[in-house]
Amino acid sequence: MAEEAAAVERMLAVAIEEARIGLAEGGVPVGGALFAADGRLLGRGRNRRVQEDDPSIHGETDAFRKAGRQQSYRGTTMVTTLAPCWYCSGLIRQFRIPRVLVGENRHFTGGVGNRLGAICWHGFGVGAVLLPASSMALPPMTAPRLPPVPLPVGVVAVSP
Repeated sequence: MAEEAAAVERMLAVAIEEARIGLAEGGVPVGGALFAADGRLLGRGRNRRVQEDDPSIHGETDAFRKAGRQQSYRGTTMVTTLAPCWYCSGLIRQFRIPRVLVGENRHFTGGVGNRLGAICWHGFGVGAVLLPASSMALPPMTAPRLPPVPLPVGVVAVSP
């Protein structure tokens, strides 16, 4: 149990580091990392929507792209500092990434009740770690000194 907790903390530390780099670059402080079943880091990334003026570069998608094509995503773990948005949840479902570790889901849950639930409903293992260090990556996102993000985050329109 202690070994698993240490592994989770080590994995989340990579995503937190990416979030901090993103914040230092003037972007949205959300980091992600994709790990193999054996704990090897496959790819790491951060939300670069502001820096690259590209609405598709979220922390999870950046980590996924940097991991390169894998023969299978069986046994992999996606780690993210913030609960995945619908776009990133779709990526997780599309490629059947079986395990998601989330550092913070109190400030940004959205979706149908909550995004973590939306992923869980499709049989994926989700754990909200909620380590104090991961929460430190989020508050600056709401600070007035951060440049405005040009697109809404987590807004979904559903027509009847």
